[in-house]
Amino acid sequence: AAQARVVARMRDRGYSLREIRAAVRDGRLAFGYVEDLLPVAEHGRSRAEAARELDLDEDLVERIMTLLGVPVANADRLTDDDVEAMSIIKGVLDSGFPLVPLLQMIRVYAQSMRRIAEAEVRLFHLYVHEPLIDDGLPPLEMAEEMNALAERLFPAMAPITEYVHNRYLRHFIEQDVIGHMDSGLVVDREAAGQVAMAFCFVDLTGFTRYTEEAGDEEALDLVERFFETVEATLPAEATIVKTIGDEVMVVSPDPAMLTEWAVGFLTLFKERPRPRAGVHFGRAVYRDGDYFGFDVNLAHRIVARALAGEVLVTSSLADEIGGSQSLELEPIGAVELKGLPKPTELLVAARR
Repeated sequence: AAQARVVARMRDRGYSLREIRAAVRDGRLAFGYVEDLLPVAEHGRSRAEAARELDLDEDLVERIMTLLGVPVANADRLTDDDVEAMSIIKGVLDSGFPLVPLLQMIRVYAQSMRRIAEAEVRLFHLYVHEPLIDDGLPPLEMAEEMNALAERLFPAMAPITEYVHNRYLRHFIEQDVIGHMDSGLVVDREAAGQVAMAFCFVDLTGFTRYTEEAGDEEALDLVERFFETVEATLPAEATIVKTIGDEVMVVSPDPAMLTEWAVGFLTLFKERPRPRAGVHFGRAVYRDGDYFGFDVNLAHRIVARALAGEVLVTSSLADEIGGSQSLELEPIGAVELKGLPKPTELLVAARR
């Protein structure tokens, strides 16, 4: 069944039978047979039928299916698996959980699982499939070997995912409680979803030029070491929000701790190009696992003005950590930041 689906897809993409036969002979399509390990419920029903069965608005069913990653063109029919997932979501709504944050959670789940699934497939292809092709294994033997490995690998993924999820749940529940006790996580009652937070961006100075000189592979290795060092040194109260290229965004309800970490990290990471950091304290809208707003943009602009090995902070952050026994803040005056209407007072943070 998987072989027929693979061939049909190749034909739909415009490949000739000769090209497909050649790909089969050298094993390029062997990974597609692993799909047989992931059965899909064949029985389906229309979106309208599913909505009636679930007692949900049809437009809401379409919206949720789209958030889950189903293309709009395919969202008019639901499989048994789709309906079962929708039934679970319906149960959460019936329990009284608000719709808007539930939709945000669904989007975060879907985007996170998409990245996980993509990484699993890409890494399997690079480190299992490609070496088997290079070894010249016959196509059938190659497919059997990959299927055998996938049969052992796939059942392990769900328990590992659940384990990691539970660990992070415990961590963030604890941080939420501590944040309320310390008044660090302050919800703006006039703007639902806004929080007071310290925002830190760290990147590698001159990384584009380094990539041109050192090459993509060496640059990628450096970025991986950079991100791994950030993760290994980050305090429990801080969280990595995202990575973009050679840049990482970190947030914390504790501005002093985050600034101390940034200063210490830049001292610790000795490789070149050297990192630099910008830290700001302000408010932002929390949505879909990310932070949005003027103060986030301001923090992002600050790092671009920092020198290699330097931590720049704003006056608002300096006010929050005033009197720090471990940090020295040296004003450098008002600095023009790209895209901002007026200069911003900045300070250099360093160890005392």
